[in-house]
Amino acid sequence: MPIEIRRFGVGHRRPDGPIGSVGLTGQVIASDGRGTVTELAFARNARIEPHTSPNSTWFIVVEGGGWVGVGEDWTRIAAGEAAVWPADIPHGAWTEHSEMRAFIVEFMGADDGDVIAGRAARASEAGGGPVEHGVGRLAPRTVSPGPSDPTEGEPA
Repeated sequence: MPIEIRRFGVGHRRPDGPIGSVGLTGQVIASDGRGTVTELAFARNARIEPHTSPNSTWFIVVEGGGWVGVGEDWTRIAAGEAAVWPADIPHGAWTEHSEMRAFIVEFMGADDGDVIAGRAARASEAGGGPVEHGVGRLAPRTVSPGPSDPTEGEPA
């Protein structure tokens, strides 16, 4: 089966956003019954007007920064930060003097908290017994790295 590639970014965006959005372009990357993933690019002085959605959403900033609001609260947000937009609560985002690029990950329904629990319950009902939360850790290093040779690339 070939690898499916989805293109987004410059050259693939179109004007996007809820009604009243200004200075915003985007591209839906994936959308199905589980949710939607969208890339958004905010110009300077762009905005997503406050609106509600029946779905839980993550607003994930990957470049630049701006502002994000939920209900009556608002705060700055920058690359490397994500905000949760709860279902049925007004939320929005905007920029002033900078641009911002973000990904919107929208889960269908008000709360995706039962996704893992639902899978665990189905596994248990199928006769697999109770499913417990796993605790992981890194495996111990079995071989000590020797002296590095700068001609062989990055050290391990």
